[in-house]
Amino acid sequence: MTQLPTTTTRKLGLVIDLDTCVGCHACVISCKGWNTENYGAPLADEDAYGANPVGSFLNRVHSFEVTPADDAPPSLVHFPKSCLHCDNAPCVTVCPTGASYKRVEDGIVLVNESACIGCGLCAWACPYGARELDPREKVMKKCTLCVDRIYNENLPEEDRVPACVRTCPAGARHFGDLGDSESAVSQLVAQRGGFDLMPEMGTQPVNKYLPPRPKDQLQETDILAPFLAPVTDTSQGFLGWLDRALSALPGAKE
Repeated sequence: MTQLPTTTTRKLGLVIDLDTCVGCHACVISCKGWNTENYGAPLADEDAYGANPVGSFLNRVHSFEVTPADDAPPSLVHFPKSCLHCDNAPCVTVCPTGASYKRVEDGIVLVNESACIGCGLCAWACPYGARELDPREKVMKKCTLCVDRIYNENLPEEDRVPACVRTCPAGARHFGDLGDSESAVSQLVAQRGGFDLMPEMGTQPVNKYLPPRPKDQLQETDILAPFLAPVTDTSQGFLGWLDRALSALPGAKE
């Protein structure tokens, strides 16, 4: 069986804001696209538009209608889920071939597909359902935190994050070192009361979730106020830009 490292140099992971996730599935599509073309065997996608579609995904978004106990109106919560890169990862310790392992340098849990025999023990051990056996390749697939992307110096620095983070239009996904208490993700978790998924399982997940905030306690913002307020200097701001843009059109009067 595979042994877990006693400690890791860093704890790279995701912080997912359930308050701002809109359930658009952009993270799912970008994850599928990147991981089909890069790290490991391509992700299967057979009969996608037929009667019996099959395939494997490393990231999925589940949606739940939540009714608060205080008779407040129900709300819809979108819940993205992928590998949580646990410190005490049971998927690693049950692997009979050593194919599943946790990296010492950054804490990322990966699968050596050339050593994977597709036995499925890791999927049975994972309490989060974060592993899927690819129906075509017969090897276990899981989130890699885009390990082939985050260290790729040929990419612009802003692109050296997981594809799901780079794609999220709502800014609901954050990436960083959760082993560093001073990192932006760690501070975000502290400020918003970030929590572990199913802490009772003892897996010590690195990824954290930020809880939804009561909408009736948020400060309302009038997004039209800047445009409706009296303007004393029309050369600045949106109106100034609009005036200059219209003046530049062919045939505009001076």
